[in-house]
Amino acid sequence: MRALVTGGCGFIGSHLVELLLSEGHDVRVIDNLSTGRIENLEGSALTEPVDFVHADIQDIGAVAAAVEDRSHIFHLAALADIVPSINRPMDYYASNVIGTATLVEVARNAGVEKFVYAASSSCYGIPDTYPTPEDAAIRPQYPYAFTKWIGEETLRHWGQVYGLPYASLRLFNVYGPRSRTAGTYGAVFGVFLAQKLAGQPMTVVGDGTQRRDFTFVTDVARAFLAAAESKEDALVANVGSGEAQSINRLVELLGGEPTYIPKRPGEPDVTLADRRRIMTVLGWNSQVTFESGVDQMLAHIEYWRDAPVWDPASIAEATAVWFDKLGDSSQ
Repeated sequence: MRALVTGGCGFIGSHLVELLLSEGHDVRVIDNLSTGRIENLEGSALTEPVDFVHADIQDIGAVAAAVEDRSHIFHLAALADIVPSINRPMDYYASNVIGTATLVEVARNAGVEKFVYAASSSCYGIPDTYPTPEDAAIRPQYPYAFTKWIGEETLRHWGQVYGLPYASLRLFNVYGPRSRTAGTYGAVFGVFLAQKLAGQPMTVVGDGTQRRDFTFVTDVARAFLAAAESKEDALVANVGSGEAQSINRLVELLGGEPTYIPKRPGEPDVTLADRRRIMTVLGWNSQVTFESGVDQMLAHIEYWRDAPVWDPASIAEATAVWFDKLGDSSQ
């Protein structure tokens, strides 16, 4: 496999690069380093050098050069997080929609064998059923979720019209080493680990009984590889652990003390993937238990030493727009 990984310097992308190299594949990375870190490609786990292209996926010339001679594209580059997507919707549309359209158009002209897209389970919004299947209603609650879904629809349309073989994997609550440390208020693991290092209580949204389908990053990387190797050429599938863990349980495993902050609008009480499709079609299953995954996070806790330490006041300020814009939103 001659692979191109967009966003390969990021959290999930760098783990996918490691897996591809360990399996003997040739890997090229394109990343603008807006959130990714080149250090993520310099670890001891890399068995071969990586061909790195420093460019943005909206630059069609750079994308065409990067796609040249590639057999497979793994598209993980995107702007993430809820609050900045509310504040900067056009930036998110440009990156997550126009960037994706640029890639799929170049890919179909280059005759790429398979295009694998990192979609988001946030497209389901607040679902009616749990576990949530792929045919559930699409109800994005904020611009990040909307733009990731439109990116998926763009890929599916290019598959329908131009015959571009693809797989779109809707990821549920991915966590693991090298998850992002800087930037806006975001993923719960990074927030909690920085608070633990600082000796501060962990800011739990609501009463902490909400549950999330936490999926370890190495399991996610294996799902991408399985999708690329599959003969399926028009696949949309959930990627989850199959279990929903409460935030209170996470605090307990991390060994922290909770402090509770207001519940936020537009967030489901539960996320839980219906995994029957990916298990049947790709033969994929998660391998890392939640307890083992948390242990691995604690073993790498120093990675979050310089991350922002959030408290209730700073979170309230950072998420004010969330309450303002989504407070009256409906399904």
